[in-house]
This record gives sequence, C-alpha cells and structure tokens, in this order.
Amino acid sequence: MLGLDIIMCTFSVLSVAARADFKARNCSEVREACVGKGFSFAHVPIQEIPGEHLRVCPQGSTCCTQEMEDKFGQQSKQDFENLVDEMSHELRSTFVSRHERFDEFFLELLENTQRSLNEMFVRTYGKPYMQNSEVFENLFAELKRYYMGGNVNLEEMLNDFWSRLLERMFTLLNSQYVITEDYLECISKYTDQLKPFGDVPRKLKAQVTRAFIAARTFVQGLSVGREVAQRVSKVSSTPACIRALTKMLYCPFCQGMPALKSCRNYCLNVVKGCLANQADLDPEWNLYIDAMLLLAQRLEGPFNIESVMDPIDVKISEAIMNMQDNTAQVSYRVFQGCGQPKPAGMTRSTRGVPDVFSARFRPYSPEERPTTASGTSLDRLVLPADPVKKKKKVVDIKEKLKLSKKFWSNLPEAMCVEDRVTAGNASDEDCWNGHTQGRYFPEVQKDGLTHQVNNPEVGVDITRPDTQIRQQIMALRVMTNKLKNAYHGNDIYFQDSSDEGSSSGSGSGSTEVGPTDMDVAATEAPVVEADRSGPVVDSAPLCAPSLALPTMLALSTLALHRQWR
Repeated sequence: MLGLDIIMCTFSVLSVAARADFKARNCSEVREACVGKGFSFAHVPIQEIPGEHLRVCPQGSTCCTQEMEDKFGQQSKQDFENLVDEMSHELRSTFVSRHERFDEFFLELLENTQRSLNEMFVRTYGKPYMQNSEVFENLFAELKRYYMGGNVNLEEMLNDFWSRLLERMFTLLNSQYVITEDYLECISKYTDQLKPFGDVPRKLKAQVTRAFIAARTFVQGLSVGREVAQRVSKVSSTPACIRALTKMLYCPFCQGMPALKSCRNYCLNVVKGCLANQADLDPEWNLYIDAMLLLAQRLEGPFNIESVMDPIDVKISEAIMNMQDNTAQVSYRVFQGCGQPKPAGMTRSTRGVPDVFSARFRPYSPEERPTTASGTSLDRLVLPADPVKKKKKVVDIKEKLKLSKKFWSNLPEAMCVEDRVTAGNASDEDCWNGHTQGRYFPEVQKDGLTHQVNNPEVGVDITRPDTQIRQQIMALRVMTNKLKNAYHGNDIYFQDSSDEGSSSGSGSGSTEVGPTDMDVAATEAPVVEADRSGPVVDSAPLCAPSLALPTMLALSTLALHRQWR
C-alpha cells in the first residue's frame, strides 16, 4: 500500500512538471505580441521549436522561425532610427524655428529701417532726396546682400556710400557750377581729409560693421546648427549594430518573453556602440554652443543691430546737415585742390539754390518708429513654450542653446529609460540581459568611438570613423571660429550665395566696443563707388568770395537747426 502511494505521488509530481514544461514552451503570448506590433508572419510556432536556424538570438528552444528573426532585424533598425529621430526632434525644431525667427526679424528690421528713412527724407528733403534716392536704396540693398551672405566688404561699401553722397550733395550745393565726372573723381580724393559729414561716418561704420557681422554670423550659426542636427540625426546603422539591436529588442520574443525589456546597462552598451560616432561630435558641438551664447550676449548689448539700424535715418540726416553747415569750408578746400569749376550760367544757378538738402528734420518721436511682426527688440525674439505643458512664459534662445549642450553624449542615457527600451526601475534580475532574464554583469563603456574597442555587445571598427560625422565636426569647427571672430567684431569669409565659388569678407578690425559708442547718433553719408585715394591737401582759409550765397544759406539753416534743438 505504501509502495502504491509512493508511485501515485511520483506520478502526480511528474504530471505537474510536464504541465509546467508544456506551459513554458507555449508561444501563444509571442503570437499575440507579434500581432499587436503589426507583424504578419506566414507562420508562428504554437510551441517552442529547436533554434539551430537562428543567427542572432539564442539557439536553444525558441518561438521564432528564420523569417521572424529576419523581420525582427529589419524592424530593430527602423525602431532605432525612429527613436533617434524622436529624441532629436526638439533639438532640430529649436534650430529650425529660431533660425526662421531671427532671419525674419533682421530682414524685416532692414526693410522697416529703409521705409522709415525714405518716408522721413521725402517729408523732410522732398525733391532733392527723391532725385538722389538710389544712393540710399543701394546702401540698403548692399546691407541686405551682405546679411544674406553676399560678397560684400562692409567697410568699402560704407565708404563708397559716403563718397557718392558727397558727390551728389556737392553738386547740389554748388549748382551754379558745371561739375563734371572728372571733377567728382578729384573731389573723392579729399573725402577723408575734408570730413564733410563730421564724425558721423566713422562712428556709424564701426557700429554697422560690428552689428551686421554679429547678426549675419549668429543667423549663419543657427543655420549650421540646424543642418548638423538634421544630418547627424539620420542614423546609418551598421550590420553589427543591427544585430545588437535585434538581440536586445526582439530576442525576448524568441525566448517566449515578449514583454520583458532590456537591462539598463545592457541597453547603454548597445546604444553607445551604435552611436559611437555621434558621441564624438559632442566636444566640438559644445564649443560651438558656447560661442553662440557669447555672440548672443553681444547681440543683446554693444553689437545690437536694432540699436544701430533704428536711428540710422536720423544719423544720416545729421550728417547731411553737418555738410550743409560746412559747405563753404568744404567747397573752398575742394576748389583749392581741384580748381575752380566753370560757371553754369544764371538759369542753372538760380534753379539750383532751392534744390539742396536744406530742410531740417523734425524731432524724432519713438512712437513713430515702425514695428516688426517679429517684435521690436532682440529680447522678444522668442517662441511660446510647449502648450501641452501649459507654460505661459516664453523660452529664450539662449536657454534653448544651453539645454542642447552635451546632447549627443547624453543621447544613450536619454534613450535607455523606462517605458522606452529598458525595464526601468525593475530589479536587476527582472530584465533581459541578452541571453535570458537576469542580471547584466559587463561594465558600461565610455562615450565615443575609441572607447568601443571592447564593447561586449556591438562590434565597432574604431579605425573607420563615420565620414558624415567627421564632416559635421569640421563644419562646427569652422563655424565656431567665425562666431569667435564675430564676437570680437571681426569678419571672416563666408561663401557668397549669389556668386558661386567666390567669397569675401570685411571687418572693422576692432575687438571691443563700448556701450557709449552705440548710443552716439553720429554718422556720415558717402556713395557706392570704386575705391579711391588721392593726395592730402593743405589747410586753407575757411571762406571765399565766390561762396557768399551758400554761406548765407548755411548760416540761415544753422539758425533753424539750433531753433529745432
């Protein structure tokens, strides 16, 4: 009887074990999980089968066919690339939106400044301005072309503007004479010594060059950051990486544990191996971000393009008045150096006197300044925060830039989080370690290509860096150098988008500018022509008998000017 009980007990234990063994080999959960993920396999085993056919996953008993493993490999590649794209979406969006925002602001600022100058000068100077308006139109066209990346030397262009304006004004103020092209050529030789527009041209040139260099370089920097982020985010997975991803993401299916996620350190090693080249971008990326932040400070302070462009009409008008006030001295010195021009006759003489830029502008009212759709100051160049988070405050570009530091080296940490790839806060035993459910023992590798030589999960050829990534590293290095130069007020060459294969640069050569310099409303007004130089003329008496009428005009306008003040 005792023997029978023992036999019955043994039979019961064996029956339970057989049922447990049968349950462990059942692949129904795998079938359901595959359907849930949208896989359409020709055949999914009902129960585990021998796995000698598997090339990536463990070859013991398995729920996977060869077809399933192959499709898991394809899906692993797609999942990983989609995840990198998702994780870098905010970074790319930041650079795209900020580049568009700043570009819109600067271009609209230029357009509004030109419109403001035109309206003011038409109202103030009337016909003489309208007859010579192309001088000012050319100025803004060249400023825009420079900002857009054109082959423009700012200093030479501004010098040419003032030279052209001097020629036009000299002709108008001396309309009783015949002023020929050769005579104008002679006048230009004495521009620097005569200083007909006072100190306005020198100060405005320093302000405009530094502000435009900073603005163009900053927007160019945003463009480069946008392009780098977009290109680096397009991951090209190697066969070794795809095998490692398949093993991490889908081999649990083959083991009958589709819900089991990878151990965190295991995930880090796989992702660091797959993104080794992206991590190598990080040091140069961080230097680039630092340079962008420094230049942003300049744009807010001494290199603020808005503080330069907004009052430019007032500054140029003051320069014009300065020449009118000194027309007798200027004309006499020119006559001494270039000779007395021929009289034009009474008809032209009597006609020319009222046609000079003799009007005085009325006091400037800030309320009349046009506003831009993008805002009227750099501190408004911001976008609303994520509406989902219901944040009412705006996020400044500088804060976004700061957040993007170390992005590429932090990417594996950001990807290997709970609810994405890993088991998260689960115990060390309750995760997939690449072979089974249990603890993951290998050490986590450091970032970068050279540190993957002993990566236990991904075979990485450290002797063959990714060409695309190396190109982006070089692009960042070049841009960082430009940003640093712009920070000091110096320009370096940009490729001209309008002239293929040509490039040029300009720069004030100064390394610092004080806030008081930017507040001074001083400017000059030449023209856009070829570079000219001439002999220095000695000082001469400040009056001449032949200039009695212009002198009286200058004195009367000076009195009116002081009255306005």
